[in-house]
Amino acid sequence: MKLTKKIKAAISDSVLCWLATSSADNIPNVSPKEIFSCFGDNMIIVANIASPQTVKNIQQNKHICISFIDILKQKGFQLKGEAEIISAASKEYLKMENVLLVLTKGKFPFSSITKISITSAKPIIAPKYILFPETTEEDQIASAKKNYGF
Repeated sequence: MKLTKKIKAAISDSVLCWLATSSADNIPNVSPKEIFSCFGDNMIIVANIASPQTVKNIQQNKHICISFIDILKQKGFQLKGEAEIISAASKEYLKMENVLLVLTKGKFPFSSITKISITSAKPIIAPKYILFPETTEEDQIASAKKNYGF
């Protein structure tokens, strides 16, 4: 599945994403990720900084879910796909590392990368947009800023 311009924009606008994995025993794990980027037309890459459980789970079960949301607009996307851990010894690693190093500015060391091939996507939207269809993004942003004390 190709990442659309809207999905790529949501990823670019997000400060954090949430990566859900599951062990071989079907024990779920959700972990926030700070360093991530689109890679090509249908992949997302994530720096593995401090998430040993995420890495272990992906090695046991490649099926993942990753979500991105703009906390002010309260819109985003839930993406599902298959993940693979890319080690520094891999031929693919250097190209991916270069993309992620721009984001880390050298402050977050990592020695492996999660490469996610996206298979499906669906929008995430705050219930307010559905319950009150007249809600605009501007209204939602103002409300969120008030609630979060911005």
